[in-house]
Amino acid sequence: MDQKILFGLPLLFILAFASGTQAQKSQTVDKCYSCHRDIGSDEAQAYKNDIHFKAGVTCADCHGGDPTVEDQDAAMSPAKGYIGVPKASAIPQVCGKCHGPSKTELKEKFRLDDVMDDFKASVHGRALSESNDGPQCVSCHGIHNIVSIKDRRSPVYPTNVTKTCAKCHSNPNYMKKFNPGLPVDQYEKYLTSVHGKRNQSGDPKAATCVSCHSNHLIRAVKDPRSPVYPTNIPLTCSKCHSNKMYMAEYHIPTNQYDNYVQSVHGIALLKNSDLSAPACNSCHGNHGAVPPGAASVASVCGTCHQANADLFDKSVHKNAFAKAKLPGCVVCHSNHLVKPPSDKMIGFGSASVCGECHKDNSSDSAASTILVMKTTLDSLTNGQKDASALLAHAEQLGMDVSDASYSLRSVNQSLVESRVQVHAFAIAPVVSAAQPGLKIVADAQKSALGAINEYYFRRKGLGVATLVITLLVVLLYLKIKQIERKSRQ
Repeated sequence: MDQKILFGLPLLFILAFASGTQAQKSQTVDKCYSCHRDIGSDEAQAYKNDIHFKAGVTCADCHGGDPTVEDQDAAMSPAKGYIGVPKASAIPQVCGKCHGPSKTELKEKFRLDDVMDDFKASVHGRALSESNDGPQCVSCHGIHNIVSIKDRRSPVYPTNVTKTCAKCHSNPNYMKKFNPGLPVDQYEKYLTSVHGKRNQSGDPKAATCVSCHSNHLIRAVKDPRSPVYPTNIPLTCSKCHSNKMYMAEYHIPTNQYDNYVQSVHGIALLKNSDLSAPACNSCHGNHGAVPPGAASVASVCGTCHQANADLFDKSVHKNAFAKAKLPGCVVCHSNHLVKPPSDKMIGFGSASVCGECHKDNSSDSAASTILVMKTTLDSLTNGQKDASALLAHAEQLGMDVSDASYSLRSVNQSLVESRVQVHAFAIAPVVSAAQPGLKIVADAQKSALGAINEYYFRRKGLGVATLVITLLVVLLYLKIKQIERKSRQ
């Protein structure tokens, strides 16, 4: 065989292989993208950096059509499934081809989660289905320039997501189409909060909208399944605030949730389902979450405990606490672990809070005030118990003391008012509030003792009467016997 032919055969094979490979490539080239790239369209320029482009998603995968033909009319034929720019209401369906429940090669390859079912059940999904003009996938993730959610350029990256949410939620004209009553200042409030300030400084760990409201499965605040429904808020906040490793760099406690569930507030909300009981956001705020400082904590507590707060503001402790930079109410009641208040807190016993600052001796001018307040409350509570016991004894004896028993119930009101007046930290208000109750207690005790004495008086009278009657019967019997004897004679 000719040497030229021998040398030419490998070259032919190489050319044939290269030709076949090029033909194969031409079948997979996205001619839609190539054309738009060549004409310099903004969409093509953006899409070359899109996460979908890098994954091999073609224009036709979203817009339909045939990306393998040169002819524009053929490529964009409806017969080839071309839909052009999807309507807003159709976008979740387009994205759902990979990000929905159905199995695709791309979904299996990149292990994509099914988020479409969550989106459809969310407030955003329902708004979209009802109006055909609501938020959907591209509203948050972008269109042709979508990057990984872990990429700092992503609109849903933690330091960007609040601005993304604000595009709609800070636009009153847009929001009134869906919920005119929804506030549109959440973003501005967020920027004033500790979370917002840290987020704006570049801290991706600080709480954002999705930290509390979720991302795809956002439910209405009034929905019991929502993470920001009152009974769910403590657990939602605890996702971060109870995580020691996550919170380590912030140097704040992580036992707030554990304390809260044991508190009067936590028991009322979580165990008794009292939605009026305070959760985390009741004291710290929600979007404008600024922890109350020494100057504001009494005001925060005062939103519910107004009478107590008013008395505290006029008391000697107001200025004393301010000078010592003590945070008002929490000095005595704690903050997250608020226990049921009791009279034992007053005085100098082991369970008292007064003794933490004051001493039980003449050198402390407040000691006498504390002891008088303690004695007054004890007189009221012990007097009520003693009166109740005496009335119960009278009732067991069969005496009617219903009026006194009914009156004794109102002592509870005096107890409440007296305990509230303790926050004035003065003798006169406490004694004045206790006086009506003390009078009722004294009257009840008097009625009970009177009824008991009457019972025993009646018993004595009955005994004497019985004795007299018995004596008369005996005398009558003897008289009859005497008469009978005389008649026989």
